[in-house]
Amino acid sequence: MKNTKHWAFTLAVLTLFLLSCFTVSIASNESASAEEKLKEKPVFEFPYIIGTMDVLEIQVWEEPNFSRQVLVRPDGKITLPLIGDIQAAGISTKGLQSLLTKKLKTYTKNPEVTVILVESNSKKFYIIGKIKRPGTYPLSPDMTVLQALAVTGGLEEWADKDSIRIIRRSGGKESVILFDYNKVMSGENLEQNILLEPGDTIIVP
Repeated sequence: MKNTKHWAFTLAVLTLFLLSCFTVSIASNESASAEEKLKEKPVFEFPYIIGTMDVLEIQVWEEPNFSRQVLVRPDGKITLPLIGDIQAAGISTKGLQSLLTKKLKTYTKNPEVTVILVESNSKKFYIIGKIKRPGTYPLSPDMTVLQALAVTGGLEEWADKDSIRIIRRSGGKESVILFDYNKVMSGENLEQNILLEPGDTIIVP
């Protein structure tokens, strides 16, 4: 009788142990599966639109004659061996990559082209006046006035925060956009916190 109880107890413990191992294994597999799905999830990047005076790195796998740094000229074009002039300004880096791949198929089999932005000289804004770090800065996508003030170090103590101006040139004409720092920071006049455009000048009196 004692032996029967002993074996029954041992069998129950063994069963519980096997069930726990099976549960841990399932959880581990599910966790690994979830991690794999996260890894497979595509990452979307903001497409950079090439502009004049930008510096690009053109890399063609195992084709050193085509690989080089190029400057986007004022006419928006770049020049590569055999291909000649090609329009670069106004399209994305990936768009130029696809275009060059098609062009190079005439001269090399299955070209693998990579276009890298080395210097962004076409998209900049300017800030002057009572700001901690006045100067010329690269314009990030969807950058607002507040963000521009932040990356340039912030306002100086005696800055006239209510009378900040943004000078914008468009179509050969200049316009003035007012920005009241105190009201925007307090949640008023949020429409003044506009998106900056290339070439905008922020004046902090």
